[in-house]
Amino acid sequence: MKNRRPSKNAAPAPRPVPPGQAARDAAVSLLTAVIANGTALDSALANDPRLARLDDRNRALARAIVGTALRRHGAIEDVLARFITKPPRNAGSLLPVLEVAVAQLLFMGIADHAAVSVAVDQVSADRDARHFKALANAVLRRTVRERDALLAELPADIDAPEWLHDRWTDAYGGEATTAMEAMHRIEPSLDLSVKSDAAAWAERLGGIVLPTGSVRLVPSGPVEAMEGFADGAWWVQDAAAALPARLLRDVAGARIADLCAAPGGKTAWLAHSGAKVTAVDSAPDRMERLKQNLARLHLEAETVVADVLTWQPDGLFDAILLDAPCSATGTIRRHPDVAWLKRPEDIASLASIQRRTLARAATWLKPGGTLVFCTCSLEPEEGPAHAAGTAALGLVNDAIAASEVGGLTEIITQDGHVRTLPCHLPHEEPRLSGLDGFFMMRLRKAA
Repeated sequence: MKNRRPSKNAAPAPRPVPPGQAARDAAVSLLTAVIANGTALDSALANDPRLARLDDRNRALARAIVGTALRRHGAIEDVLARFITKPPRNAGSLLPVLEVAVAQLLFMGIADHAAVSVAVDQVSADRDARHFKALANAVLRRTVRERDALLAELPADIDAPEWLHDRWTDAYGGEATTAMEAMHRIEPSLDLSVKSDAAAWAERLGGIVLPTGSVRLVPSGPVEAMEGFADGAWWVQDAAAALPARLLRDVAGARIADLCAAPGGKTAWLAHSGAKVTAVDSAPDRMERLKQNLARLHLEAETVVADVLTWQPDGLFDAILLDAPCSATGTIRRHPDVAWLKRPEDIASLASIQRRTLARAATWLKPGGTLVFCTCSLEPEEGPAHAAGTAALGLVNDAIAASEVGGLTEIITQDGHVRTLPCHLPHEEPRLSGLDGFFMMRLRKAA
């Protein structure tokens, strides 16, 4: 039987998707979720259907593009404002498409023709944006022509919101703020906490051992495919985030509460060190992830889904680790969306929650017991400002020595607290430099 000719009324065959467009479509979708809709990037990554349909290679490309677009969001907005003096209204996906394309053209070394042609196709495919196809083409081609001049003219502080830049300058000075913001532009390393023999794992994985004991490397593929992952030999944890649990000193056999525990890196270290850990977190989904991590690592801990402000334990603890809810501005290098999602009013609100949580945790500590309080924030209100109120809670400062944090004297404050900054721990290879911004203080319950 002969094949029938297609009917004249049949719908036209779908136009083939150019190579790489699916990844860029996902990047536009993710950027829109964060910037326009205020969605956390981790949530967008977990729930975006466009991303889920991609293979590993294109998924990695989409993540790299949106990460770059967020790290350089301020610079990209500055460039587009030079070419589009009056942003068009009702333009659909025009602006996020342009941001994604400019990120590739200026900061990623992706072929010009690929970034421009795909972006123009994306604009053409959007019913609301297609009227601005000529504008999009002109802006991107001008970006290519003037690339060197545009990059040379970008202000050093362009990639941080003004309110955050001003706060950091007040707290740490202009030089440190410039150094921190420079680190935020660089993709982070992958830090691992290993159960044993860090030097051997660093050699196997092509990394280095940091003074603090973490293994650091530049990732080259999915974490799940790396040697040692399936066997539970290590877990992913920023080197700064690995310190608070270690500041509790010898915890073997001790009853310890890990408050606000998910995703579980600190719980894992305590359990691995022989502690009897009760891990508490208010988010069921994050607690499920903690349980999965413990199962992979062959470690055990009691888990409780509860709000620390309402939960009541059945007894006192020898030690408590409180990683309090915070603005997370110390993690902007790893989570560049934080810079654009947080607002000044968030700081005071979170600082209030931290004070109440610390006061409640202090009542659960045995006399002579140790409490480590930490936040992954760069904001003084979410760190050292809490020290003044600890005496009223029956807590005294237990100063931290540089020898407990790999000899890094620069991260020890005059009060014996730990303050890590994104520009600390420099390395000749920029990808291997830096730490998350953390504040830590160790307190002891008066007898």
